[in-house]
Amino acid sequence: MWKAPIAAALAALLFSPAHAADWISEDGFVVHQTGPASFEVPWRGRSAVRDFWCAAGSYVRYELNLPGTTRVYRTSAVPRRSGQAMRFSLSPANAQPTGLAVIGSPKGLRAAHAVTFCDR
Repeated sequence: MWKAPIAAALAALLFSPAHAADWISEDGFVVHQTGPASFEVPWRGRSAVRDFWCAAGSYVRYELNLPGTTRVYRTSAVPRRSGQAMRFSLSPANAQPTGLAVIGSPKGLRAAHAVTFCDR
C-alpha cells in the first residue's frame, strides 16, 4: 500500500522539469538549462574558469548535439565571484568577456575550443 505513493513521488522527482534540464559533465560539473538557449554551470568547489568552459562546451557538443563550430557566450559578469555559477548562452546578446586569455574574439568561444579545456 505504501509503495504506490513512494513510486508516484519518485516518478514526479525523476520526470520533473528541473531534473530533466540538468546534465552532468564527465568531470562532474552540473549544467542547468535556464532558457531555450541559455544555461549555467554552478560552482563546485575549487573550480577554475577553464572548468566552467569545459562543462559548457561539453554540454553544447554532447547533450545539445550541436556542431563544434557553435559559438558559446559567457553572460555572467567578469570576474566571477567565488561560489557563484557561470552563465552561458548560444546568443551573443549580453555577452561578456570569456575570462580567459584568448587570442582573437574576446567574446565567445566555439564549443570545440571549450571542450579542449577538459583535456588536462
